[in-house]
Amino acid sequence: MRRVLVTGMGIVCPLGVGKEQTWRSVKSSKVAAGPITSFDANDLPVRIAAEVKDFNPGTFIDRKLVRRTDRFVHFALAAAKEAVEHANIDLELFAERTAVLISSGMGGFITLDQENNKFLSGGASKVSPFMIPMLLINMASGIVATHFGLRGPNFATVSACAASGHSIAMALMLIRHGYADVALVGGSEATIAPLPVTGFANMRALSTRNDEPQKASRPFDALRDGFVMGEGGAVMVLEAEEVALQRGANILAELKGVGMTDDAYHMSAPDPNGEGAEKAMRLALADASLEANDVQYVSCHATSTPAGDVAEARAIDRVFGSGVYVNSSKALMGHLLGAASAAESVIAIMEMQEGYLHAMPNLDELDPEIKVRVIGKNPENVQIKNFIKNSFGFGGHNVSLIFGRYEG
Repeated sequence: MRRVLVTGMGIVCPLGVGKEQTWRSVKSSKVAAGPITSFDANDLPVRIAAEVKDFNPGTFIDRKLVRRTDRFVHFALAAAKEAVEHANIDLELFAERTAVLISSGMGGFITLDQENNKFLSGGASKVSPFMIPMLLINMASGIVATHFGLRGPNFATVSACAASGHSIAMALMLIRHGYADVALVGGSEATIAPLPVTGFANMRALSTRNDEPQKASRPFDALRDGFVMGEGGAVMVLEAEEVALQRGANILAELKGVGMTDDAYHMSAPDPNGEGAEKAMRLALADASLEANDVQYVSCHATSTPAGDVAEARAIDRVFGSGVYVNSSKALMGHLLGAASAAESVIAIMEMQEGYLHAMPNLDELDPEIKVRVIGKNPENVQIKNFIKNSFGFGGHNVSLIFGRYEG
């Protein structure tokens, strides 16, 4: 069974456009949340989000295509271009054997919101003929494949906030078992629009700290009250070991294992004991042929919701005890929903490379229910050989990915 390596990464997120800007923000413990500026949110119950700033899609995409695609596709293509450039790979050589799996939890929701408003105010003639393809979740994978001329397996997994975790897991399987040699894999999300913000707010999933947006996202803190909606996209280039070695690729990490389960508990609430999350982590360890003490760090899903953070911490405690460091990148950039797993994996790989685990500036008081070793207001310098990236989604979906240093 073939080993799978990470050779390129790209990211567009509230912390920055591109890896370099994002990493500078991570190192400076920047918190990206603020008042919503992309539309007038004054009448909404939640008026804060973590938006991508200074992103001009025309820098990355033909202007005609910009008009005919949703913002989540713009993020995906920009991240894919950076990842391919970072990998220094000539994809024409692998066009028939390159998979593209770029997922989303909600797809073109900004388009849906806008086109529905046009329909209600102006009638059927005002609705764009491109509305349907602009909505489709698989369109990010399709547009990226079209741009690079890639004709291998192409689809999008859809599992809410676990979506890009599942896409990475599926790409691992495709390469391991010979269906592809290379994969562009990740996720993208753009849902900062009136309807989705209101929907999440009315189900009491979002933080209501409208007057203190910088303090709103606080995973594991005793006073957390919900997540901050983010947006963005991230893509990784994965390659079979022999392909990467033959072309002399710069190897960033190895994708070593995956575990996937479902809570079968509730449509939106997690199993309070975190049993599905625990099983996913144990399956990932077994798939990677690793023991718990081989892992130094867990990049948590931890969204800053009261129930979710405790359930995940309980699961981590049963698997690892106090033997691993724990943090959540949502403390800095909010929750990128279907893109969260991919974006947080990119950040965690950079952390592994640097031996640096970022701080969580809003962790004022650790929830007494949480017993694991959580990184607080100060970053930690930790040598990481392997880490787990957890992602969970409405519907009870659980994905745990194990990345580590490549040792040939």
